[in-house]
Amino acid sequence: MSYAQSRQPGRALDLRQDVSAAGRPPSQHAVTLADAAKRCRWIAIDLGARDFALCLAGSSSDSSRLTPVFDSDYPSTMSAARLLGGGIGEHLMRHIRQSTAPCWWADDADAEKPFSQLAWTSRIEPLAQSGRGIAFPVYTDAGQAGLLIFAGPDLAPSPHSLHDLHGRCFALFGAVASLAPGRSSDMPAMSRREIECLKLTSRGYTSEEIAKLLKLSVHTANQYLTQTTQKLNAVNRMHAVAKALRMGLID
Repeated sequence: MSYAQSRQPGRALDLRQDVSAAGRPPSQHAVTLADAAKRCRWIAIDLGARDFALCLAGSSSDSSRLTPVFDSDYPSTMSAARLLGGGIGEHLMRHIRQSTAPCWWADDADAEKPFSQLAWTSRIEPLAQSGRGIAFPVYTDAGQAGLLIFAGPDLAPSPHSLHDLHGRCFALFGAVASLAPGRSSDMPAMSRREIECLKLTSRGYTSEEIAKLLKLSVHTANQYLTQTTQKLNAVNRMHAVAKALRMGLID
C-alpha cells in the first residue's frame, strides 16, 4: 500500500475542508498554517509535485514581490526560495498581474506535450534548470492576491482535474487570508533544526537527549533552543513551546 493510499481517511477529511471552506463566511474559517500546509500537501500529491509554496503577491506599488507564507518545508520556507529562484518569481509576478489562469513551465521535452494539452493555461518560457512547475493565481473578495506554486520532476497535471484543483487552491487561500491580520507575516522564520529541537522539548526531552537524538553537540542543541526562544519573544523554553503550539508551528 502506498503512502497516499494509507492516508485516504485523512485525505478525505482534508478534501471536505477544501470544499466547505469555499462556502463559509471568512469569520467562520478555522485553519492554522499547519492545517493549510497539510491540505496543500494533498493538492501537491494529486499533481505529482514534490515541492509547493503559497505566496502572497505584493501590492501594485510593490509589483515585483512574492512573499512566502508556507511551503513544503513548513515551518521553514526553504522550498519557496528554490521555487522562486532563477527569475521564476519575476515571471510569476508579471503573470498574476495579467491573468487569472494557471501557468506552467518545463525545461524537458517530455513534459511539453502533456502540459500543452492543459486548457485555459499559459506557458512561461523555461529558464535554465527550472524543471517542471505550475502556478495557480488566487484571489480573495477583499482583493488580496497570491499564488500556489507546485513543482517537481514527476509533476503531471491532469486536464480533467485542473479546474477542481484550482478551486481547492482558491478555498485554501481564502482560509489562510482569513487568519487574524498580520498573523502570517508575523510568523517567525525558523529553521528545521530549531523546530525539531522545540518539538522534542515539548515532548519532555532534555538538551542532552535532544543532542543525542539529532546527533548534535549539547552546546548546539542549546543554541537552537535559545534562538527559538528569542524568535518567539518568550521568557523561557516552555513559554516558547506554548507559543509555538498556539501558532501552529509544532503539534
